Amino acid sequence: MATASSKKKKSKAKGGSKPKAKVRKAKPAPKAKPAPKAKPAPKAKPAPKAKPAPKAKTPAKHEPLRPAAKAAARPATAHSKPAPPTPAAAGATAAAKPGGAPKPPARKGRKSSFALRRGPDGQPLQPGEILLVGGAKDPDEIQYLLRGCVAAEHPNPQAGVDEIVAKRPAAEAERPDLLRYAEGMAGRFGSGSIESLLPTRPAARRNFQGVVERAKHRRREIGAFLRGLDLGRTETSHMDSHGEASLQSLMEWAARLENLAEADEPDHADYAQFHRGLDQLENTTEALIIDLEQTLRRLRDRVRAQ
Repeated sequence: MATASSKKKKSKAKGGSKPKAKVRKAKPAPKAKPAPKAKPAPKAKPAPKAKPAPKAKTPAKHEPLRPAAKAAARPATAHSKPAPPTPAAAGATAAAKPGGAPKPPARKGRKSSFALRRGPDGQPLQPGEILLVGGAKDPDEIQYLLRGCVAAEHPNPQAGVDEIVAKRPAAEAERPDLLRYAEGMAGRFGSGSIESLLPTRPAARRNFQGVVERAKHRRREIGAFLRGLDLGRTETSHMDSHGEASLQSLMEWAARLENLAEADEPDHADYAQFHRGLDQLENTTEALIIDLEQTLRRLRDRVRAQ
């Protein structure tokens, strides 16, 4: 009995114990979706066929083929001779060869501008006549000619006097006076300040002809001074930059005066205004001449100091 009761107790004790936890089974992982199939690449379009080169137009029947065109038109054969090279191809071939540079084209002769200028008598002017046609004629032109001879790089007032007498044979009797006048110009240039010697002008006519005559007269005075520098063999490259600029400006003003003297008469013009402009122009050109005299004096002093 005891055994049976003890068995019941044991069975109760076992029945009262907690039930075992059920183990949950893990859910299976979802299957991976298959990757979408790649679309096939589009087929490359075939390259467009090259258009055939346009055929060369055959010349008209009345235009015969030139030798070069005939050679190009003939089909090349094993026995055909090569076409002669063109001048351009021959020059390129000669340039490609070492030491075979093409010869420069021959220079065509150019006439000097002096050959285009003629004097009042229609005869061609000599180079020395360009600056002062016919030589110095009045006292103002003589003054500027001797000023240029004295201020030149190699002063030569004697050459200026000789030219005056050669152009005007009647002035032979005035030679001693001209030489003394040249000595006075040399003294002015050699010592002290170089002052203005602008001539005093008489009252000019208030018309176009009066403007033309005044422009011509001033143009000849500038030309006389430049002719004096030319007789003294003045080298512009020996001047400083200021002197070269003054000489260039003086020559430009002389060219403008020459253009004014050859211009046509305007329909309506204020001739008083023209003369006021000429007054200013004369003062400007006189200042340029003085600049040149001072430049040449500095050049002479520098040469003597060496």
